[in-house]
Amino acid sequence: MPRKSPNECASMAELRVEIDDIDTTLIRLLALRTTYIDRAVDLKRIENLPARTTDRVAEVIAKVRGNAEQQGLDSDLAETLWRELIEWSIQREIVHLGE
Repeated sequence: MPRKSPNECASMAELRVEIDDIDTTLIRLLALRTTYIDRAVDLKRIENLPARTTDRVAEVIAKVRGNAEQQGLDSDLAETLWRELIEWSIQREIVHLGE
C-alpha cells in the first residue's frame, strides 16, 4: 500500500512510485482472488453447480457498485472492471469444469 498520500507527493516521480505500489497490491489481491475461483471449481463440481450463475453475477455487481460508491469510486468504472473479471473467472471455471 502507499506510503504517502497524493498530496504528500512533491513530484511525478514520487507519485508514480505510490501508483506502482498500489498496482502491485491490486495484482497480489487479484492473484489471491483467483485461488478462490479455483476452489470454486472444486466446490461446484462437488455441488453439481454450473460455472455461470446469473443470480450470483447480479449480486456481485450490485455489491461492487455499492462498495465503489461508498469509497468514492465511479460505480460505472467498477462495474465495467468487475464484469470483465467475472467473465474471465467464469471462462476459467468452464474450462476446468469441462462445460
